[in-house]
Amino acid sequence: MAAKSLARFVVSRISTPASNKAFLNNPNIKFYSVQKNFEFIKTHKAGARNNVGVITLNRPKALNALCNGLMQEVADALDVFEKDNDVGAIIITGSEKAFAAGADIKEMQNNTYSQCVRGNFLAHWNRVSESVKPVIAAVNGYALGGGCELAMMCDIIYAGENAKFGQPEILIGTIPGAGGTQRLTRVVGKSKAMEMVLTGDQVPAHEAEKMGLVSKVFPVEKLMDETVKLAEKIAKNSHLVNGMCKESVNTAYETTLREGLHFEKRMFHGTFATKDRKEGMTAFIEKRAPNFTNE
Repeated sequence: MAAKSLARFVVSRISTPASNKAFLNNPNIKFYSVQKNFEFIKTHKAGARNNVGVITLNRPKALNALCNGLMQEVADALDVFEKDNDVGAIIITGSEKAFAAGADIKEMQNNTYSQCVRGNFLAHWNRVSESVKPVIAAVNGYALGGGCELAMMCDIIYAGENAKFGQPEILIGTIPGAGGTQRLTRVVGKSKAMEMVLTGDQVPAHEAEKMGLVSKVFPVEKLMDETVKLAEKIAKNSHLVNGMCKESVNTAYETTLREGLHFEKRMFHGTFATKDRKEGMTAFIEKRAPNFTNE
């Protein structure tokens, strides 16, 4: 039986979207299989240089509700892609109907407080935010509850025009538990975050872009093409320096300005210990493309 997600409580009816055929049949997008079998997700590598890892949430009957098994598989897939020296950026996406329509409510319905505390419930969901490599969320359809939180764990969010974001946990007697009250507040500010988490209202893609929650919005059929282009552009950089830059931005997000400036300066100094920094500056002076070795 399909799991009952939060979206099934909030959304009574969802229309069938267009298919992904335009993306799958695009001759400019190359796919490479990843040798690992999963139950709740699919993985492959995309891009002309075989340098983009793609994780597709795959529980269509449950609107990609985030069960423990799915989130563990996402963590496992991240492990695989992080160990792959060719992969420079990772995309997490769902279907055109739902990126992820919430956590699996049926799975957690009978949890007790003591069970949650003793088991540190949802702790392993943080794996996405801890990825060393840049992670991009490509969001079509519903990103509600845990789905919105999963998107916010990523470094960049691209959205299709049909995307809707929300934290409707209040409607079923609980609160967000995987960053919905924390990351959302830092991104959109206290007033808007309060409005979203206290009403459970959904925010359409273009409004989410104006709020700063989403970086860019595209037509549904172009979302994955544009996300792969972004990932390829990022993956062309030094993977080592990408990680350093990502860590520096996250430090700004999580600490004071004084601490962040100090961290940034030391990280900047640290790039001078890398071969890629020297190669990048040398290539610039010599007016040629750099050949980064991630060292």
